[in-house]
Amino acid sequence: MSRGAGASDQKIRPYNDRTEIFIPLKTMQTMSIHEADTNIARQPSVTTSPSARTKPSERLESVAIRFAGDSGDGMQLTGTKFTDETALAGNDLSTFPDFPAEIRAPAGTMAGVSGFQIHFSSHDIHTPADRPNVLIAFNPAALRANVDDVRPGGMVIVNIDSFSAKSLTRAGYEDDPLPDLRERFQLVEIPFTTLNREALQGLELSQREIDRCKNFFALGVLCWLYARPMEATERWLGGKFRGDVLEGNIRTLRAGFAFGETTELFPASFVVPSAKIESGSYRNITGNQALAWGIVAAGVQMDREVFLGAYPITPASEVLHEVARFRHFGLKTFQAEDEIAAVSSTIGAAFAGQLAVTCSSGPGFVLKQEALGLAVMVELPLVAINVQRAGPSTGSPTKTEQGDLLAVLYGRHSQSPLPVLAPSTPGDCFHTMLEAFRIAVRYMTPVVVISDGYLANSSEPWLIPEVDSLERTEIVFASASEGNEFQPYARDPETLARPWAIPGTPGLEHRIGGLTKQDGSGNVIYDADNHAKMIELRKQKIEGVADSIPPIEIDGPHSGELLVVGWGGTKGSITAAVEEARAEGLAVSQIHLRHLNPFPSDLEEVLRRFEKILLPELSDGHLAMLLRAKFLIDIHTLNKIEGQPFKIGELTDEIRKLYEG
Repeated sequence: MSRGAGASDQKIRPYNDRTEIFIPLKTMQTMSIHEADTNIARQPSVTTSPSARTKPSERLESVAIRFAGDSGDGMQLTGTKFTDETALAGNDLSTFPDFPAEIRAPAGTMAGVSGFQIHFSSHDIHTPADRPNVLIAFNPAALRANVDDVRPGGMVIVNIDSFSAKSLTRAGYEDDPLPDLRERFQLVEIPFTTLNREALQGLELSQREIDRCKNFFALGVLCWLYARPMEATERWLGGKFRGDVLEGNIRTLRAGFAFGETTELFPASFVVPSAKIESGSYRNITGNQALAWGIVAAGVQMDREVFLGAYPITPASEVLHEVARFRHFGLKTFQAEDEIAAVSSTIGAAFAGQLAVTCSSGPGFVLKQEALGLAVMVELPLVAINVQRAGPSTGSPTKTEQGDLLAVLYGRHSQSPLPVLAPSTPGDCFHTMLEAFRIAVRYMTPVVVISDGYLANSSEPWLIPEVDSLERTEIVFASASEGNEFQPYARDPETLARPWAIPGTPGLEHRIGGLTKQDGSGNVIYDADNHAKMIELRKQKIEGVADSIPPIEIDGPHSGELLVVGWGGTKGSITAAVEEARAEGLAVSQIHLRHLNPFPSDLEEVLRRFEKILLPELSDGHLAMLLRAKFLIDIHTLNKIEGQPFKIGELTDEIRKLYEG
């Protein structure tokens, strides 16, 4: 079965009950973040201090680890908990969950392999890394699907209990792969299933319940191996489970830690020093969480109630789930019966004077397009989120892509322009949502925020902004003027926005609907000159949004031989590749566009300063097509449509080719 195509004056506290990942820092220090946090309640746990270790520790600057197993083995949870502990340890980090589209593929098959990669470091990093240093494979299928990505000489940890003749055949192996792996990697064979069962003897748990705990045994081993604290995971378990289930998970977590400390399989452990980061309060955040918190923050900063109408669809559903947790901030969430009902209810909420937002992914967003055309015609402010995924049609629901840009810009009937913004990192999703709402209410227009599956599910440490630092926007609604008839399509001379009239306000009665409106009065009219005028006014209004867009930030020389242009979730890979190229002595500059319609006013001038322009996209080149058409500038493209993000090496190779050419 497929994962579907299918206001207040109180201060916002944009975080949830997972308190272990909020990290107050008072000063710039390289101490571990959990040591600096004196406000987090501690529980007794296995010590993880280096001084208590009985084996030597080796210092590493960065590590990439991939957890892989069957979709029922808890790889996403294991990776998430290791990520939380890594955030508390003070490292910079980037994650990439990669799970199957099937809800429950046959156990032990390639179709059911689920993975989670985390890259953590003592210095700034931008991606989950091209290749992991360590692979933890819970079964042969997970090994086969991932082992070729491991760095040469890296560590491969396998659950040797799962390597039976039957499971090898199911994974597609004709022969035992382990002898060959012993020559290529540091192969560590651990009987996770057996050791977990031994650790949980005496508990009133079924065999199935016991076996479901083995991922926490592996988590304990990794926490010892890389000096991760475990207190936050134990607190999380204490808040989620009770009785023998809680006891079983904590017991096996600690048993895994003790196994790592005592076994001869690991002659040494590793320490990745904490990173030097700006002081403040941090937490680990995904793009979907950041979108949701941006919605909450917009309601607070604009002092308006928020309405979210949505229909569940991977990978956008988490936005709906997260926003629903914040009803105490005056938010209303509506899970509609379909995508059309979801966006139509959102238009109704905007008409009623609320901050309105809808969210979906590619196939669902297409179903919203007719109603978005209505929102363009009636000129009401709302925000529509499209978390892109691989297509077409149902496609690969859990894989990332950038293939919806042209659909977002031109997928509606006739001339129906609207602003389009694209966040570039998980944390940037928060600020992009705030800007989208500001544009929507200032220019009285629907706005699209176009994210992607990579941003939605990946995570990074996020500096929680001070609420007072966020821009407050005062919304001015229309009011009746004595002696003057209300003109619903009279326009602000600066922004060309029409007034926002709350229905039911005496004196502000006016027509609403999809038929062509008369300039000023809003009456239905079919006059040709009026039709052309209204089309042009709406176009000019959207183009005028460029006046509020700041100048483009150029990373590197402001003119020269090569400029790398990007948009959306490719920023991390592009930034890392540009840094590598510069380390090789290549003078490479970089810009990353948030505003895709309209473009920043200085974009053409910036592009013309460079001899060559490289534009990588996870599509067949949608943005490149637009830039060529608008500015008549040659663009070198690097296109990838595999459902996976760019690897740094792919980008650095292309940069070198352009220099050599």
